[in-house]
Amino acid sequence: MTPASIGVAVIGAGMVGRAHANAYRNASTVFGALPPVRLAAIADVHEPFAADAARRYGFERAETDWRAVVDDPCIDAVSVAVANNLHREITEAALAAGKHVLCEKPLAPTVADAQAMVDAAAATDRVNAVGFTFRRSPALNAIREEVVSGRLGRVRHIAGNYWTDYGFDPQRPMSWRYQGGPGSGVLADIGSHLVDLAEFFCGPTTGVQGTAMTTLIETRPKPLGVAVGHAAGVRLSDERVPVENEDICTFTAAYEGDTLGTFSLSRVAYGHANTLRVDLFCENGSASFDMTRPAEFSIVDGTPAEPVNGARQVFIGPWHPYVARGLPMDFPTVGHGQNDFFVHQARAFLGQIAGDDALPPCPDMAHGLHNLQVLEAVVAATDKPVQL
Repeated sequence: MTPASIGVAVIGAGMVGRAHANAYRNASTVFGALPPVRLAAIADVHEPFAADAARRYGFERAETDWRAVVDDPCIDAVSVAVANNLHREITEAALAAGKHVLCEKPLAPTVADAQAMVDAAAATDRVNAVGFTFRRSPALNAIREEVVSGRLGRVRHIAGNYWTDYGFDPQRPMSWRYQGGPGSGVLADIGSHLVDLAEFFCGPTTGVQGTAMTTLIETRPKPLGVAVGHAAGVRLSDERVPVENEDICTFTAAYEGDTLGTFSLSRVAYGHANTLRVDLFCENGSASFDMTRPAEFSIVDGTPAEPVNGARQVFIGPWHPYVARGLPMDFPTVGHGQNDFFVHQARAFLGQIAGDDALPPCPDMAHGLHNLQVLEAVVAATDKPVQL
């Protein structure tokens, strides 16, 4: 039964929380009609963030306690966009209260926590989803169509890099991102996306080996007050505390049909604010995507005559996935960015709630559990160094 309206709320008003808030505001403008979406509440323990996000994105009110959202019977759907260690408690409470839940990746800090969340979701009839937003990239979906159609053919080797520099400065303060054991650092934070994208192209991971992880900045200053987002600009104390997880991670993975994946992750890659790159080497050609140029991809195959064959740039247009009616100007070369992926994700999530299948459904929490199991395997595959 299609609901008369959908009341939505976002728990967490940091960087990704604002992306969810903006997405809900715009979701009903793309890919056909939805029931009216009511922007009900933004909750964040840091009141200035909650109030600012509610004002900016047109939500009715701001809250400083997530329970006020969960306990509100007029709210139907919730995005959980807070620190990873809070995902389980909030998600279980929201599901028990009858809410549809979209939880940010990684689903939980541990496999055991994720399994409990999957069990909680299975005990309800509510939509449950996990946020792997790069699955909504028009360019990545265009490449996937070339693979699935057979024009590029089966992937033989996928190489993925995700490099950021939010942790490069040793004066950036301690926050939840730097706490937790091995694997809870750059691997969980952004590596979860790369693991998911590899399976988007290659199918389930069948093995992991050759992991190397290191922590280059071993201590960070304690913040004076609340450290939010990536914590730039907060006042610092003179006390430094140990960093508990990894800054850099590399590993290899295997997929069915002898397909191999090689991956590199960093949160200390100076000058790379958000560099995600994927290269696919297939039976009949190759393709590449670089997040710094999100509205295009490169491809080389056997279509042109050999004297003029070579890699060519393809600009995304309305003939590619997610563009027609998915952008205000759905015209070739207009361009788009990562914020649009969140809009497409929110539209898919709300469509699932409304019984509309205009877009592929969001991955469910069982998929998020599987993702964590792969991350756990990556940590377990850490090599002992060989001294030469």
